[in-house]
Parts: sequence; C-alpha cells; structure tokens
Amino acid sequence: MARLLIQGGVRLNGEVEISGFKNAALPVIPATLLAGDKYRIENLPLIDDAMCLVDIMKELGADIDVKDGDVNIDTTNIKECRALNDLTGKLRASYYLLGAGLGRFKKVEIAYPGGCDIGSRPIDQHIKGFEALGAKVEIDHGIIRCSAERLIGTTIYLDVVSVGATINIMMAAVMAEGTTIIENAAKEPHIVDTSNLLNAMGADIKGAGTDVIKITGVKELHGCTHNVIPDQIEAGTYMIASAATKGDVTVKNIIPKHLEAITAKLREMGVEVIEGGDFVRVIGNDKMSCVNIKTLPYPGFPTDLQQPMTSLLTIAKGTSIVTEDIFEGRFKFTDELKKMGANIRVDERTAVIEGVDTLSGAIVKATDLRAGAALVIAGLMAEGETEVQDAYHIYRGYEDIEKKLTKLGAKVERIEK
Repeated sequence: MARLLIQGGVRLNGEVEISGFKNAALPVIPATLLAGDKYRIENLPLIDDAMCLVDIMKELGADIDVKDGDVNIDTTNIKECRALNDLTGKLRASYYLLGAGLGRFKKVEIAYPGGCDIGSRPIDQHIKGFEALGAKVEIDHGIIRCSAERLIGTTIYLDVVSVGATINIMMAAVMAEGTTIIENAAKEPHIVDTSNLLNAMGADIKGAGTDVIKITGVKELHGCTHNVIPDQIEAGTYMIASAATKGDVTVKNIIPKHLEAITAKLREMGVEVIEGGDFVRVIGNDKMSCVNIKTLPYPGFPTDLQQPMTSLLTIAKGTSIVTEDIFEGRFKFTDELKKMGANIRVDERTAVIEGVDTLSGAIVKATDLRAGAALVIAGLMAEGETEVQDAYHIYRGYEDIEKKLTKLGAKVERIEK
C-alpha cells in the first residue's frame, strides 16, 4: 500500500504543469462508446481512475493505446455494454457507462459504481433522467440494468444540481428521437468539455455551461479528436500548497477563469495571486488571515478544494468557518489534522478552525482522494516528518504528485509497501 513521506518546512518555488482535468477525462472515455469508431483523446491525465476506465473499456472490447497522455481508442468491436466485474466498484465515474451504453445500444448492465466515501451519493437523478427518456431501470443485487426500445426526447428538471446526472443524461439523449431539455443543469467546466466532445462527434447540444441544456437527437455519431481541459482542482491544490509553504509557485497550463473562486479566497487571506493568460503565480507569506468558506456548485467554491483549503486555514490567523454544502462526509479527515496539532471543531456540515502557529509532523491516513491532497499540504507546512498512509487515494486524481512537488523543492518520497 502506497505511503508518502514528507519532510515539512520547505518553501515551494518554481513552475508546475497541470495535467488534464480528472473530472472532464472520466466522462470522455465512456463517451467513446456512443459510436463504434476511432478517437484520439489528448491531454488525458495518467491517473488511476482514468486507467481503471481504460481497463473497463478494454474488457468491453475496445482497442486502446495509451502514450504520454495521448490516447487512441477504437470502439468498433464493442457490441454491448455489460461491465459486471469489480472494476466498476473502484470509481464513481463508472456510472457514465450507463448513459453512453444506453445511448448507443439501448441496453446496459453494470455493477454498482464505487468511489470516495464522502457521504451520500445517490444516482436517483440519473435514473430519473433515463426513465424520462423512456428507459426501464432496475437495480438488483448490486447490478444496474437500463433498457429501452426507443429513447424519446423530453424535458427533465433535476431536483438537485448534479454534474454526473447532467452528463449522463446528455450522453443518453444525443441519439434519442426529438429534443431533450435539461433544466437546473450543472454548469461546471467539464459539462462544457463533455458537450464539446459530443458535438465534435456529431451531436447537437446547446447551452452547456448554463442551467438549461438543449439536446436535439441525431441519427448517428462518429469518432473525433478531443483535448481534455486542464484540471482546475489540481491547479487549485498547487496554489494552496504554495500559499501554505509561503512559496512562490507559477501554476501553468490552466484556464484562470475556472479558478476564480479559489483565487478570490486566497487574495482575501492576503496571499498574492498574479494571473496570466494560461497561468497563475501564487506568492505566500506569514500573515495569512482567516476566511469563511461555503462550498457550492460552480461557479461557487468547489467541494473538491474544501479539504486542501481547510488544511491551509489551520495556520491562518483567527477563526475560519468552513461550511460543506455538497458532501456531508468531507470532514472525516479533520481527525487526522488534529493529530498534527490543528484546532478544529466539526458540527455536522460546519468546521470551525482556530489558527495555530504551526503543525507538527505525524502519521496520518488519507480517508479519500481530496483528503489525501489536504494531508500532503499539511505535511508540507508542518515541522518534522509526516507519513501519509493509504496514499493510493491520491493517485486516483493527481498525476505524479510526488515528482511535481519534488521539482518545486519539496522533500517527498513515495514508499510502495
């Protein structure tokens, strides 16, 4: 089991290149099911979750060649979408097979998806959308089965803003008869990225990035080339790491607009953030002040950066209040921060953080993907050595994190045992 050993107290300095966006890449891979054709996906992050989906697609019959983040996928030989082994249980995004498989084959079976244990993550909005399009959905002994003789476009109002449901319904609807309208749709950048991919395949989608998306069904789709957008969560993590270590880090290959929420909070804390066309430079200091944070759907503060930001706030002067409005289980990792000397009180979805002068290195355990990143940040700014156990969580979403941090001057070592 992978562990990370971190020697704290080193000021990060230099440049870091951001990989393709995990949350945009994960729907792209199943989306290639929609047409039996050849695709080229560029800037795919070589992270464990993406490679797990690649393995699932290979088992379905796809021919896939991965080389340095550029992936060639040929789905010509896939004749059905049945993924019933334990691979689907390793990640949440395996549920995108439902929308893609339903869209192409009008029938799909997958084992129930897995993912991080960060609270309730129902798929009821996905099911609601599929059923509205005319599909029959059954869940029996951990197997999800969706089938339809025909998919008919309709208007679907999402009861809650859901990225996964928005993308899954888009994929199922692209070859449905007539027009589908998704109301109260999610607006995250990876919704737009998935829409761009589908349109490049021949779909007719308008409104992605707004709360109303219109999909006019087409008779067939084809292969294409697609470049995955930069990972805003990885970028935000390195921005926070620079601030946490009083560093000076330029985060490159990004879209600054996607980072406006984290940029605003860092500036509110007194951190200097300089924006360029495709980079941000973050210069930390020892006078960071407390802030309050509330996670919200995009363009609000992202839940995936709440945990790394909570680590940073443990050394900010004053009292910070963090409210988690997306996933109620995001504060499990705070017990690990307390081992390092953090002063945090959690009451259901709210954490009250009293800033301390410094954290101390300790043996801690990553409870999920973003919690792992948060503990890495805590280790970077702590005195002494920190050992992050169960670091496999981190590699589900961060490509070469120890190599990138080492390039910035950090003392980080990955131990495989």
